[in-house]
Amino acid sequence: MAISSSFIVSPFKAMATSSLFLLFILLFNGSIAVHAMTGTYGINYGKISDNIPSPENVVILLRKNKIKNIRIYDADQRVLRAFSGSGIAISVCLPNELLIDVSKNGSIALEWIQVNLQPFLPGTSIRGIAVGNEILGGDIAISEALVPAVKSVYRALRRLGLADTIEVSTPHSEAVFNSTYPPSDGAFKPSMMPYLGPLLHFFDRVGSPFYINAYPFLAYKFEPTIDINYALFQPNKGIVDPKTKLHYDNMFDAMIDATYVALEKLGYKKMQVIVSETGWASKGDDNEAGANPKNARTYNFNLHKRLMKKKGTPYRPKMLAKGYVFALFNENLKPGPTSERNFGLFKADGSISYDIGFKGLVPSSASSKDFVLRGWFWSSQSLIIVACATILVLFIEL
Repeated sequence: MAISSSFIVSPFKAMATSSLFLLFILLFNGSIAVHAMTGTYGINYGKISDNIPSPENVVILLRKNKIKNIRIYDADQRVLRAFSGSGIAISVCLPNELLIDVSKNGSIALEWIQVNLQPFLPGTSIRGIAVGNEILGGDIAISEALVPAVKSVYRALRRLGLADTIEVSTPHSEAVFNSTYPPSDGAFKPSMMPYLGPLLHFFDRVGSPFYINAYPFLAYKFEPTIDINYALFQPNKGIVDPKTKLHYDNMFDAMIDATYVALEKLGYKKMQVIVSETGWASKGDDNEAGANPKNARTYNFNLHKRLMKKKGTPYRPKMLAKGYVFALFNENLKPGPTSERNFGLFKADGSISYDIGFKGLVPSSASSKDFVLRGWFWSSQSLIIVACATILVLFIEL
């Protein structure tokens, strides 16, 4: 079939057209969206402790368990150095106390990145910067600084040529919500909108996800009449949202969908939601309902299984649910209630807190005890055999 000359495009013209199109996209959107997370499962690596393993051993622990994503709450240079060449994606945090200064002076953001992050690139896979942690809902001055600080960090990344490899975000607590139940009633507090409105507009432009710290543990702690099985991903009758008619058999999915609904009400239907923190305490105070090893093991085992299925939620079935567990270790120096020091999947010595299929750096206490008992048993048997042999030899000689 003859082809009209009007449809023939030279390779050079095609390249030029493609370049112009890419330039248009960059100018319109600000950048090509970049994501900090690989896959759907990650862990928060907190270090408010004086007895946890070294960063070098943490790398061994994570690789042993095939964990590909971590979040840290600072930009610890020893951690970033230890993770060089590991292939593990890291999201670092610009501390809350720097936000006001960074919001007023972009050169501070630039210097912070140049000093704390750039020396470790590209060997260390730094994929994200969280600008503060749970800012909104607290001090007004720091809330007002959030959006300018986020923009300063993003501009600094653009200037250094890193905006296409490092995501900018900020995680929120449930304090930003006016309602989350049922999921179709998900809505942000009107008092948050002077800060949240501009933040969402900017994140939509640069393609950043919305990060939320979602804790069924806390919901159950403050409202223990909730079905514990619904909170723990265990078999239960679940709930049916009266507006959407969607069925939810676990609170985790419902929390994510309430966030999607809240975003949609503001016009952000395509913005992805990622859970930046979730977990369950293995120990708590008397008023912390459900904080025990059995529930912690059940929640984290089922959460891992749910995230590894790589599927969406009832309201957003095509948007994969992604989340970071809190936390890697029990942290003995954390202030607050007992639960705060007992969210770890691993104990301070690197052994597992409970079995969800992960391997520790050392045997768990139960395994160690079992090993000791077995060792004692076989040592006792050996002594008996040696004693019997000795008696037999003496008898023969007589």
